[in-house]
This record gives sequence, structure tokens and C-alpha cells, in this order.
Amino acid sequence: MFQFNSDGSLKLSQGTIQKKQENIDRMKKGRCILIHKEMVSFSAPKKCILRIRLSDMFIDNAFMEKIHFYFKSQAEVPSKIIRLSDKEFEIEIGTHFKRCSDCTNLIGRYREFLDGNIIEEKGNCTYEGRKNFSYEDYFE
Repeated sequence: MFQFNSDGSLKLSQGTIQKKQENIDRMKKGRCILIHKEMVSFSAPKKCILRIRLSDMFIDNAFMEKIHFYFKSQAEVPSKIIRLSDKEFEIEIGTHFKRCSDCTNLIGRYREFLDGNIIEEKGNCTYEGRKNFSYEDYFE
């Protein structure tokens, strides 16, 4: 059931409020990055941007560009990293058939480097993730 605030906006559930507070605490107290995925061009050529913010606990941000460099050398999708500030980056993911799988691969590299300390926000990204193939779904 939906509940509304006095101004007409939706009231957030207790679980959502708690999850947001946990993410804020992770960004203040731990070595964590926030990745916000945005699709900026919905028609061909499609383009996506990963907006990345580092937590306050990071002193050195060189790993961002190093991981992207190694990713770019092996990926099929064109990409570039833009440094906005010491704590903020944007990574442009260009158009290609493997755009979504390469983007997921890049996020996985950051996740592996940081031992899973990533907060991933979907934004308006339409990628649903890899679906498990089930023989029964397609054949009888």
C-alpha cells in the first residue's frame, strides 16, 4: 500500500530509508565508490555514462584511471574517462553491440579491486543483466 506525505509526495518505506542511510554512512566512513548509470542517448548511436563518486576515505584516486586503462585495452566498446574533480569521474561508454556487457565488466573490475565496496545506482539504464538460460523456457 502506498502512503503519501502531507505535500503529496510518496512516503518512503522504512527499508528504503534505512538502505539510503547505510549508503551515506558507507560513503563517509569506508573506502567505497558510488556508480550511477545513465543512458544519455536512447537512439543510435547509443551512449551511456557512468557517474562515479569516491568516498571521503580515498586519498589516492589513481586506481580509477589504471583500471579503466586496462579495461579499455581489452574491451570492444569505445570508452573514455573524464576526471571532474579528485572525487568525481565520468566514464563515457560508446555505442557497440557489447556495450552493456563491457560496462558490466568495467563495474566488476572496480568491484573486485574494492572487495565489493560499491554502491550501484541503476539510473535510467535499461540493462536487465544476464539471464540464465533455461531449456524449458524455449523448448518442450
